[in-house]
Amino acid sequence: MQVVTEFPFAIVEEEDVGIVMPDGCRLSARIWRAEGAGPVPAILEYIPYRKRDGTLARDERMHPYFAGHGYAAVRVDMRGNGDSEGIMTDEYTPQELQDACDVIAWLAEQPWCSGAVGMMGKSWGGFNCLQTAALQPPALKAVVSVCSTTDRFGDDIHFKGGCLLNENLGWGAVMLSYSSRPADPVLRPDWREDWLARLEADAFLSPRWAAHQARDAYWKHGSVGQDYGALKAKVLSFGGWADGYKNTVAHLVENVPGTKGIVGPWVHQYPHQAVPGPAIGFLQVALRWWDRWLKGIENGAEDDPAYRVWMMDSEPPNAAPTHRAGVWVAEAAFPPPRGQALEFTLTKGGGLAEHPGRSEAALGVNVCTKQHLGLSAGEYFPMGLNAEMPGDQRADDALSVCFDGDILAEPLALLGAARLRLRLSSDKPLAFIVARLCDVGPDGASTRIAHGMLNLCHRNGPDAPEQLVPGQEVSAEVVLDQMAYRVAAGHHLRLALSTSYWPFLWPSPEIATLTLAEGQLQLPLHPGAGADEWQPPAAEAAREWRHKKHGEGRAARRVEQDQITGEISLVVTDDSGLVENLTHGLMTADRLAERWTIHPDDPTRARGYCEWEQWLSRGDWAVRTLVSAEMYADGPDLVMRAHLRAFEGEAVVFSRDFQETVPRRFI
Repeated sequence: MQVVTEFPFAIVEEEDVGIVMPDGCRLSARIWRAEGAGPVPAILEYIPYRKRDGTLARDERMHPYFAGHGYAAVRVDMRGNGDSEGIMTDEYTPQELQDACDVIAWLAEQPWCSGAVGMMGKSWGGFNCLQTAALQPPALKAVVSVCSTTDRFGDDIHFKGGCLLNENLGWGAVMLSYSSRPADPVLRPDWREDWLARLEADAFLSPRWAAHQARDAYWKHGSVGQDYGALKAKVLSFGGWADGYKNTVAHLVENVPGTKGIVGPWVHQYPHQAVPGPAIGFLQVALRWWDRWLKGIENGAEDDPAYRVWMMDSEPPNAAPTHRAGVWVAEAAFPPPRGQALEFTLTKGGGLAEHPGRSEAALGVNVCTKQHLGLSAGEYFPMGLNAEMPGDQRADDALSVCFDGDILAEPLALLGAARLRLRLSSDKPLAFIVARLCDVGPDGASTRIAHGMLNLCHRNGPDAPEQLVPGQEVSAEVVLDQMAYRVAAGHHLRLALSTSYWPFLWPSPEIATLTLAEGQLQLPLHPGAGADEWQPPAAEAAREWRHKKHGEGRAARRVEQDQITGEISLVVTDDSGLVENLTHGLMTADRLAERWTIHPDDPTRARGYCEWEQWLSRGDWAVRTLVSAEMYADGPDLVMRAHLRAFEGEAVVFSRDFQETVPRRFI
């Protein structure tokens, strides 16, 4: 990445600007402004991840870059987080979004602001900039949303296809831990009183989320896909094929006129910093967007291709690739005008037969898979190179029911979402099916191209699920994630089906056998591209933050099997190491430990455990918080427990236990 140190404008920075909400709650903002530029547009990033330490490393490489090009870059800690006052009760609440609107109004009124505001963010910030735009605050003219969703129920970290994601537990532990940290005493003399109030209000949210097992009003709130027409601000959306949020860019380009979308091979990071490569000049692309819609510069951004994606080439499976081979493909719209459907039929012999519009009657194939299938799935949203991306699928394929296509004589390019239509029956009232589309090389190595899953209680839609009637045949469609992939000649496609996917999904309460009566697979065929159809700028950023490491971080990811009990566990650990901020002296560290355990023949023995520890210190001041969370099944219920402890020095200043049961109505 090219480090930029000279900008058109000098930069003025304010590290703690108070923005007072109508109810008197003071939000803390860090602001970088272009000196001598006159009134300039403001660019807001508004998240709960602590500007003082949590996102500081990326903030200092990004926001000064925008300020140096003639903007005011504003990074605000949400209510109840970092150095802001107040309490946070959940994600994407009406209070959070109203605060965003009030911050935007405040920015527009400042003498250094031109009155035009943009909003940006990744993940939480990518979500809430879209959600805020849907509320149409007058000053908000454009957004840049990275790694976000349009559907909080169907395509977020809680449920997918109506199936309960184990990330629901993991994310609840993360939020409990992140929200437990105090403000910096240098900025908040009342830090201790505020910290104790924050701890008292801290919520373990995993049970709340898991209890909403349909797309009800809880999930519809904040899901911009409920009314795309409400998005009037100009939207630029980014995604990554290695991220969990693969579908958002296509949904926005298809449904919101004027939206531009870019999807690379990336994990859950900003595209100028993300792996696998190639990284791109995200900051320059975003700046082009801001210049067009916040400054009114006629730079042609509105005429750029609507959908630009990195079409990946066949490569051996790798859970931690630094680079993915491929080519940039540019389309004027989504669905791609150059696309067409390619139809296959599932056959009794385990094949994919190219017979458009035909089905094989009485397929008669049973799907009932071992509970530990899925250990090669990877994380829902990988963050880096700690083997978090999907690895070789051969072990999972061997446990699945597979349908293989013919060896390809020519490369096969795919762009869009595959659809699997099935007629099936189940011997249990609760069951799900997972479909993985894989690229199988001549040596048998299996690379996952895309996957999709469907809780069969949601076969008629997510708004009003209903349990299956054992033995009764039903129709179901599994929509796999969006993809852009070119399968090499000499390889073949594989469709792998399973009724388990651990630890990506929580298992069904009983082992279910699905009987497939018929099935058709529709693939989104594309001509591909012989050369790049878009040339993105090279990655740039401002200089790194001033810091010192007092020890290297350590991470591990391993599978363990208990030879006595037969249980199999995925174990994940990550220790950041102690880091000192050389500008203001704050020292920080965190540690993660997870264990996901199941027995191959018994879903009732599934258990998830997550532990987070956070350290903050400066001189004689030191605080620490420790969070543990676990989940297991108890008859017809899920049991979720958590424990929160906070330390000042070595003394325990707060301790609380959480326990809730969630009835399994549809999961």
